[in-house]
Amino acid sequence: MPFEHGRPTMPHRPQLVLIRHGETEWSKSGQHTGRTDIPLTEHGREEASSIAAAVAETSFTHAFASPLGRAWETASLVGLTPTADDSLLEWDYGDYEGITTDETRETIPDWSVWTHDIFNGESVDEVGRRADAAIERYSVLSGPIAVVAHGHFLRIFAARWLHLPAQEGRRFVLNTSTLSLLGWERENRVINRWNDPCGW
Repeated sequence: MPFEHGRPTMPHRPQLVLIRHGETEWSKSGQHTGRTDIPLTEHGREEASSIAAAVAETSFTHAFASPLGRAWETASLVGLTPTADDSLLEWDYGDYEGITTDETRETIPDWSVWTHDIFNGESVDEVGRRADAAIERYSVLSGPIAVVAHGHFLRIFAARWLHLPAQEGRRFVLNTSTLSLLGWERENRVINRWNDPCGW
């Protein structure tokens, strides 16, 4: 299997292949897309299909996906039959749903989801606790494991994989229809690859 680099995976040290869903109209425009179930654009479907060959190179032991349509359709387009996991839902942006950062900064200078309160939604640490719960469940499984979800959630997931504060997800840019690999160097959790748009 390509993610093992010629060595067997250690028991209960699974490798996690993160797959961000394809483009939607709101991801293209920069609108915060949490629980609104926006479908993929035609370009988003093409993006997802373009990484299917790379996904097919790995025999996944498990596949999990956010139940939202954009993640579920991406999973199908890349050839996965996942189990729905509500922990993988995108950040609940509350009052900022459907609004861009630039629009919000017209009234709140320097506003960011990473640094400001999210009214009627989730805090960054609450999203981090959902990521922690998923990581804990997946950590007792054998890998490689596919995880199909959303941009901000997967950035927080990666931060928590590294034992960083959830807010540090701000440092991991993640484009649509990309593959990332979380794994191990000896006993240390690491990022083996990040934000890859075209396979391994």
